[in-house]
Amino acid sequence: MAASNNTAAFLTQAKAHPYVVGPASVWTPGAGEILVKNEVVAINPVDGNLQYGAFYPLNYPTILGQDVAGEVVAIGPGVTRFQVGDRVVGHAASMISGRQQDGGFQLQTVLQINMASPIPANMSYETAVVLPLGLSTAAAGLFQKGRLNLQLPVEPARKPTGKTLLVWGGASSVGSNAIQLAIASGYEVITTASTRNFEYVKKLGASQVFDYNSPTVHEDLLNAFKSKTLAGVMDCIGAAAWAICVDVALKTPGNKFVATTKRGFPDPPEGVNLQAVFGLTIRADEIGKAIYEDFLPKALETGAYKPAPEPLMAGQGLASIQAAVDLQRAGVSAQKIVVKL
Repeated sequence: MAASNNTAAFLTQAKAHPYVVGPASVWTPGAGEILVKNEVVAINPVDGNLQYGAFYPLNYPTILGQDVAGEVVAIGPGVTRFQVGDRVVGHAASMISGRQQDGGFQLQTVLQINMASPIPANMSYETAVVLPLGLSTAAAGLFQKGRLNLQLPVEPARKPTGKTLLVWGGASSVGSNAIQLAIASGYEVITTASTRNFEYVKKLGASQVFDYNSPTVHEDLLNAFKSKTLAGVMDCIGAAAWAICVDVALKTPGNKFVATTKRGFPDPPEGVNLQAVFGLTIRADEIGKAIYEDFLPKALETGAYKPAPEPLMAGQGLASIQAAVDLQRAGVSAQKIVVKL
């Protein structure tokens, strides 16, 4: 049963600092929703960008936070996929819904059932919580019809398609998920990373990895793709990657489409499509269900899909959220900041 009280970390106005921890409403899930008692939340770059940059219109006071893992304490009308007591991980949607109940930085969060997955009994909340935003963003870029439109993943993985995906920034949260999703969908993956993360991205399944700091990385990638058919490009970094990603797409036969996690890019040359992705958009189309319901539960249960990157604990309780956001902004590599509630 849901608790009789709730607490949240609020941003009271644009560019407010620090978060203000205080009482919040006790939420009731609607149709197609569950209420989760959060055990662990994760921090994403967008949390600090929304706080310090105020680049996106929000209703203040607002509750940010997108990655949550915990226990189902109430289910909405008609929900049969989950039961009270289930252990779940999910993508909280307040950034797009504007509703406080959909924010992650609180003790209880409402999740859409097509943006939540059960987690195995032997998997910790800390391990699982690194998934949602990176997973959703990668899925949006790879599978939405207006993006790369690749075939969907299955467990066990599909037969090889003979096509190769370029993932720029494979050790990032989005990149870690893009590599695994693409392989489960039957695509080879070539990626870039810093040299210290080469083994990390290879363990995720990348067939080749190149140092994105190398002065020859552009030439190296063009050579690597000479004999390949391009499935598309997933850029997880932004401005520093655009020119090379677009050129690889231009000069490689196949799907000349670059999906990027950042906006503000210049127009690509004729023949190449370059589009930004927004992970929460999969809640409104068939991709949310395909990933969080049809693919992820079994893939986690069998161990075929690894929550990545590794969690880095940065405190306990909602009062630790601000320090965790600031730690993330200072920079992490192949890790994701998490807070235990």
